[in-house]
Amino acid sequence: MFAFILRRLAQAVVVMVSVALIAFMLFQYVGDPVVFLLGQDATPEQVRELRAGLGLDQPFVVQFWHFLANAVQGEFGISLRQGAKVSRLIGERLPATLELALVAGVLALVVGIPMGVYAALKRGTFVSQLFMTISLLGVSLPTFLIGILLILVFAVQLGWFPSFGRGDVVQVGWWTTGLLTPKGWLHITLPAITLAIFQLTLIMRLVRAEMLEVLRTDYIKFARARGLTNRAVHFGHALKNTLVPVMTITGLQLGGLIAFAIITETVFQWPGMGLLFIQAVTFADIPVMAAYLCLIALIFVIINLIVDLLYFAVDPRLRVEKAGGH
Repeated sequence: MFAFILRRLAQAVVVMVSVALIAFMLFQYVGDPVVFLLGQDATPEQVRELRAGLGLDQPFVVQFWHFLANAVQGEFGISLRQGAKVSRLIGERLPATLELALVAGVLALVVGIPMGVYAALKRGTFVSQLFMTISLLGVSLPTFLIGILLILVFAVQLGWFPSFGRGDVVQVGWWTTGLLTPKGWLHITLPAITLAIFQLTLIMRLVRAEMLEVLRTDYIKFARARGLTNRAVHFGHALKNTLVPVMTITGLQLGGLIAFAIITETVFQWPGMGLLFIQAVTFADIPVMAAYLCLIALIFVIINLIVDLLYFAVDPRLRVEKAGGH
């Protein structure tokens, strides 16, 4: 287990350095931030002074080394647009994004897994076919369209939920949360549903497919031959083995919820990292963009490591193969 963790950590370091290099190289060519800051009427002297002050006149290797050294310490430089530390800007927006992704992920799991199990056990019924139709709509409709429709129906016409913002938040240490206030829950409902629909339908279809595959295996037939009840076979044997591959996909999808919440945050004006990234792209704020991509990569690496460890702990076949290999 220790050697396994060390290998994964070494891979994570390589991935993070590669992502940092790629992000830094890509966004060197997004646009000249000096032009955005000074405008087209700036004199050559003003341009040279600002480029020197921002360190943009230094060689690429020197700029990347400074960025990498600061990133290891949690510092990503100064925002070219807002003139504030990037780490502070991301720290202010991170709770909102993680909160939204967490609520959406829990919603997708709590609703998607039971729907997938029902669609597998009751296939051919009207409700099962209805679930499959809903899943096709959820996979096909773009996220921004789902968000706009939810705003139109539940915010504009019915007036049940607000259409933008985060609502009332409370400070818990350095963390800010809206999950402890009624208005916070009202504000997060529509964005969370919008973000969860695609993941929900994906999990439902995956659970259904895996469940049908497991129900055809020999050990399920032997379990039935032993006289076990349908409940014991379905939920004690089949579902347990169905959730092993689902766990891997779910872990990666959680990272996807955080990374691809940009559209949802833009539609609902949710004050998270996605909205910050969109604003940074508009103004060619290179430090913010590079820091955002590195942070998302770090989240994926951490989630992937946790999923690998859980997979190793849950599936005894991996431990047996590992012992046999040694």
